[in-house]
Amino acid sequence: MAKKTNGVSKLVAFVAWLVGVIVSLAVGFGLINGVLSVPYIGVVNAIAGWIVVIATIIGAIMAIAGKFK
Repeated sequence: MAKKTNGVSKLVAFVAWLVGVIVSLAVGFGLINGVLSVPYIGVVNAIAGWIVVIATIIGAIMAIAGKFK
């Protein structure tokens, strides 16, 4: 049996997803700019930041594309 979802639960899920994307981008750019850092890994912080940003953008594009499939 298919599960029914109402508009409110869809809205809550979208808001949670959007907040996750925004937080991921904020953390990624914080690592890139040196505002945030993980102790003891030095220059890898910037690389990790770029990985987070790129993965977030790819994930967001895939999620949006999946809605149109």
